[in-house]
Amino acid sequence: MNDRIFLPLIAVVSVAVPLLVALLIFLPKQEVSLLGEYSFLPALNALINTTVTLALIAGLMAVRKGNIRLHRTLMLSALILSGLFLVSYVLYHSGPGHVVYNGKGAIRMVYFFILLSHILLSVAVVPLALTSVYRGWNSKLGEDAEMVKKHRKIARITFPIWLYVAITGVIVYFMAHPFNPEIA
Repeated sequence: MNDRIFLPLIAVVSVAVPLLVALLIFLPKQEVSLLGEYSFLPALNALINTTVTLALIAGLMAVRKGNIRLHRTLMLSALILSGLFLVSYVLYHSGPGHVVYNGKGAIRMVYFFILLSHILLSVAVVPLALTSVYRGWNSKLGEDAEMVKKHRKIARITFPIWLYVAITGVIVYFMAHPFNPEIA
């Protein structure tokens, strides 16, 4: 694979995705989704994020045990699932999907801290995850030492951020939906 093709493509996707999501947040909300009923999507998104979390942890365990093939499969699975999450998230927020959190006091501050850190770090995950997977894939199952070195360098930054975003996505769901004082 060619860095001159894929790294600029990763950069374009890394800018386009947050812009699309920001556009959805700031555009006026539709009263009815043009594509149907999507009230089930937040729960699906939490399930996807839970699965991403498990894939990331299992991927780390696999690489530590030297199972590069399993590691690659799990990390690619986490990336694909994160992409599915993004599609689901965009579908949900393209219509009337929005929940107002009305917790009070300290729990409200905790919720907004988690939500804000989740959102900001999710923007960083896009280029980090794409670049990490790209570099890992190009390492030819560990045979290209220079690419492995590049992969490890970025993966050490990517992994904890990606894991945090996946875990906090689930926490935000539970706080905003089943445990939200407004709708519980």
